[in-house]
Amino acid sequence: MTVRSAAPVHSSLPLLENDVLRTFVAIAQTRSFTQAAEQVFRTPSAVSMQVKKLEDMLSVPLFRRDARSVSLTPHGELLLSYAQRMLSLNNEAVSRFLAPEMNGVVRLGAPDDVGELLLPEILTHLAEAWPQLAIDVTIDNSAPLRKAVEEGRLDLTLFNFPGGSMTESPLRILSEKLVWAGKKHGQAHLKSPLPVSVWNEGCVWRVRALEELEKQGRDYRIAYFCGHRMGQIAAIRADIAVAPLARFLLQDDMVELGEHDGLPDLGSYDVGLAVREGASAPVLAVADYVRCALGDRGGMRQPAAA
Repeated sequence: MTVRSAAPVHSSLPLLENDVLRTFVAIAQTRSFTQAAEQVFRTPSAVSMQVKKLEDMLSVPLFRRDARSVSLTPHGELLLSYAQRMLSLNNEAVSRFLAPEMNGVVRLGAPDDVGELLLPEILTHLAEAWPQLAIDVTIDNSAPLRKAVEEGRLDLTLFNFPGGSMTESPLRILSEKLVWAGKKHGQAHLKSPLPVSVWNEGCVWRVRALEELEKQGRDYRIAYFCGHRMGQIAAIRADIAVAPLARFLLQDDMVELGEHDGLPDLGSYDVGLAVREGASAPVLAVADYVRCALGDRGGMRQPAAA
């Protein structure tokens, strides 16, 4: 019996170019055509032409633009998730052939909240992709982590910083909602002065929360201090305080409190990535993977329904 091979299937669909996708992701992360152009080493006009080419190819608008800001449309949000996965896969595939020997130690820092949620996934991937590479992890607050990178004691670090801080935008990976967290059916948020649980003075969440309470004119007192996420959650579960938390950290027995509960809106905050100057090729490869892996989430997971 003669076996004939199947004829190749030719698709009429256009191919997305990694170079264009890289520009698209840079704009989405910096929220600026000008800053994205600097990142991808192109002129702003060339960046605009790439976006137009991409929008024409997909027949949908990807960005909303006005005199002050750039934001993704729903179509843009969808494409961003695909683009980051495609770039991440491309980098992983190419690194198998062209990247320098991936061995030695990479010193990675992360805040407590981001570390618990994301590090297991990141470390699993790094161990599978580069088994000879050792990752030395440090968990701390954002300010000392960034200082450690500046002083060369860490190779790279994730860190939190206030949302909309334009001087930091090239370092931004993703944004997340900051909310007031309280115990489900709890009473702490009804007390006066309001009992608040916070991190130390270097925490951007603490600064934002206390500033907004003062703007609102709400009386409050610091009822609980702890530099770790589990301590904050313990205070909330004990109903002795409310706390500013990333929305993705809310547990099933917790509830998001807002203006209808008499508490001010806290807006959002950003997660960034800092890499030490003169970093080695393995460090840059890890940084590239972390940037793509976190950016692929677009925003972290939503909490369970109350």
